[in-house]
Amino acid sequence: MNFAPPRTAVLALGTFAVGTSGYVVAGLLPALTGELAVSETAAAQLVTAFAIAYAVGSPLFAAVTGRWERRTLLVAALVVTAVGNALAALAPGYVTLLLARVVTAIGAAVFTPAASAVAAELTSPERRGRAVALVFGGLTVATILGVPLGSVLSQSVGYQAVFALVAAFSLLGAFAVRLVLPAVPAPPPVRLAERFTVAKDPRVLAMLGATVLGCLAAFSVYTFISPVLSATAGIHGTTVSLLLFVYGAGGALGNVLGGRATDRWGARGPLLIVFGGITVVLAMLPLVATTVAGAAVVLFLWGLATWSVNPPIQHRLIELSKQNAGLVLSLNASAIYLGVGLSGLVGGAVLSGGGPLLLPEIAAVLTALGAAVVVAGWRSRVKQPAMAE
Repeated sequence: MNFAPPRTAVLALGTFAVGTSGYVVAGLLPALTGELAVSETAAAQLVTAFAIAYAVGSPLFAAVTGRWERRTLLVAALVVTAVGNALAALAPGYVTLLLARVVTAIGAAVFTPAASAVAAELTSPERRGRAVALVFGGLTVATILGVPLGSVLSQSVGYQAVFALVAAFSLLGAFAVRLVLPAVPAPPPVRLAERFTVAKDPRVLAMLGATVLGCLAAFSVYTFISPVLSATAGIHGTTVSLLLFVYGAGGALGNVLGGRATDRWGARGPLLIVFGGITVVLAMLPLVATTVAGAAVVLFLWGLATWSVNPPIQHRLIELSKQNAGLVLSLNASAIYLGVGLSGLVGGAVLSGGGPLLLPEIAAVLTALGAAVVVAGWRSRVKQPAMAE
């Protein structure tokens, strides 16, 4: 099919909505702790609840909705996301807000992998990497604009109004998808045994493992970037927010470059270069981020490298399982949020046991391990069934 930028753009609009839904709690933590009268640890569990529900729900609902026409599925997923955010806006207390986050995660878990698969379906093979990168670019923009704007708005209108705005934007995304996208048939039905076969492919498992390690490394540092920058350069408050914007700008560029590099050279080379680059940047972060200028440079490069990972990994997964692209991308989405969920535990343990300066070094080890997993995955071979004589 011909490349259709408006179609891919509305899918990116949807991923921005679900990405903001997932990430915005990080910017709302002060408002949540104040208005709900809970600790920061308890408020952070809203992120954990979303991540766990997403990780579990993505492959589960990919199986349940496997026969749905794709445009209908995407619209329904955005509507569920909107409902979850609306419930969060109306939640009278912490427990109901926690449940609302689970509902929101279900919609996001369905939308993101399906949107990536549809973008690949509606795009010619030579531009597929860029199309998937554009869709995932919505998540990048969510970190650049959605989270900071949510943080600023919550200070004046409260966290409930922010959730209401995200709900409205999710509905806008659903309307845009319904208006712009053509009907896209569901992929061929897949038997349960075949689904397990896809998950057992060592090459697929390697990519999923690399995703977990990459996200675990990235968010172990990103979640605790304030104490890290405080320890390296005495940076606090608004300056940290500005530096996170620099990180996001690097991420936006990295997402685009990752897609273009994948289209030109395939997935293997870009993946190894990117994982190597992240390893070096994280290892050097405590040494370079000793001034605001140094921190800006290293955070830009870190964002650039980190957000270059998604396009080649997704391209490789689609390449390995063209007939089950939606399923395998849903597994990758689960891997992303598994890494995010683990990052709070690992990062918190490292922070309390070894201090903030140890966090980037542990993360560098994890990304180096991710590169080794990529190499091992490419060397793996799927055992073919013996031919009957």
